[in-house]
Amino acid sequence: MNRLFKKVYGIDTGMHTGAENMACDRNLMQAFLDGSFRNILGDGACLWRFYGWHPFAVSLGYNQSMATIDSKRCHDAGIDIVRRPTGGRAVFHAEEFTYSFFTETSLTNAAVYRYVHEVIRHALGMLDIKADFCRSTLEPIKQGSVTAVSCFAASAKYELQVNGRKLVGSAQRRTRNVLLQHGSMPFSIRHRELASFLSAYEPGLALEVCDALQKKAVSLDEILETVPAYGTMVEYMRQASAESGGESMTMLDPLQFQHLFQNHEDIIH
Repeated sequence: MNRLFKKVYGIDTGMHTGAENMACDRNLMQAFLDGSFRNILGDGACLWRFYGWHPFAVSLGYNQSMATIDSKRCHDAGIDIVRRPTGGRAVFHAEEFTYSFFTETSLTNAAVYRYVHEVIRHALGMLDIKADFCRSTLEPIKQGSVTAVSCFAASAKYELQVNGRKLVGSAQRRTRNVLLQHGSMPFSIRHRELASFLSAYEPGLALEVCDALQKKAVSLDEILETVPAYGTMVEYMRQASAESGGESMTMLDPLQFQHLFQNHEDIIH
């Protein structure tokens, strides 16, 4: 791949609540929009953030109806509900590896989408996993359908699949020239539990979602005998940044990073 960015930075913010994680993404995007990131770390740079969820959470796409999810059932189970700043559909964030990617660029959304998944594909290669790009475009979403509810029930162009089943789900949002992309990779099949937190507004939909997730999505524990630790996956992503033809990733210390962007108090908790 061509080197699309002059500098590649990474930061591991660890496990946080759904609200904290989404506040972090929003504030990092603002740091790109108002020039804070560029002023301190240079022009033409990008940033990867790696993180997890504690407690587990259901995230909804920016325009997705809250009525999709049974809020009482989530509350009773100790599950957060949060709205993402990006589009897409619902994801149950349980045992998984999550990333966010930020850049100020004139590149097309599709070019960034492919770049991000190319890096992830190289990281998976370090686990001896052969992941392929989905070549088809996402079909139109029909209201009340499985694909209108669950992110992992359908694949879009340049998303990653293993043996035809989706492994990484991602979504984007562009504001002016700043692009945020984030996504998740299930470590286990617990992402399928999304079906149990759906509202009962469509009879039989939960069973359809569960069936679709089983057939169309895959998790690392279904591919590997031993699932890598979260920290191991962070390291593979750091290495993959260079091995995929881009710049080496410079990891930032969370505390130093907070100091750099002290005007954005919610970036690191």
